Amino acid sequence: MPVSLPPVRHRHSVSEFLRMAQAGVLAEDDRVELIDGDLIDMRPIGSRHAGAVSRLTSLFGAGVGAEAIVSVQNPVQLDRYSQPQPDLALLRPRADFYAESHPQPADVLLIVEVAEASLDYDRDVKVPLYARHGVAEVWLLDVAGRCLTVYRSPGPDGYGQQRCVQNAESISPVLLPTVVVDLAGLL
Repeated sequence: MPVSLPPVRHRHSVSEFLRMAQAGVLAEDDRVELIDGDLIDMRPIGSRHAGAVSRLTSLFGAGVGAEAIVSVQNPVQLDRYSQPQPDLALLRPRADFYAESHPQPADVLLIVEVAEASLDYDRDVKVPLYARHGVAEVWLLDVAGRCLTVYRSPGPDGYGQQRCVQNAESISPVLLPTVVVDLAGLL
């Protein structure tokens, strides 16, 4: 009787992922991110998603001043096997603006994911991934459901605190309490 072996998963590392891009296996305009060693195709960006990201970028750009760097759809290296590209990240200021290396979890003050067609993936895969790596706070904006879910207190099993903001209130990131974001135009 022949022995049946299960398929073996090949987990890509961040360094392999970057080499694939440098070698042209991944084109510069390919929308992929590395999650737990898997290459994940990102969905096309719809107009409501793009508008929400632009609005948040404007709000944070005006509000953070020199307290943070506003990074839009750029990589964050969580570990050897994960380099997601959140819609928006507020990062600790660094003189090189992260030109020498991508930000790590300790550099992240806030991550914002905007979900137009990716709510389940963002909520069930990316948010827990950020929690496992100690990202202090994640906001998940569901543009269709008109809800901003705020996740705080990360741990290995997820975020200890979460709440959905559905009305036009103001909110501040926990690590940037002086930055007040008025959600009236978002929800």
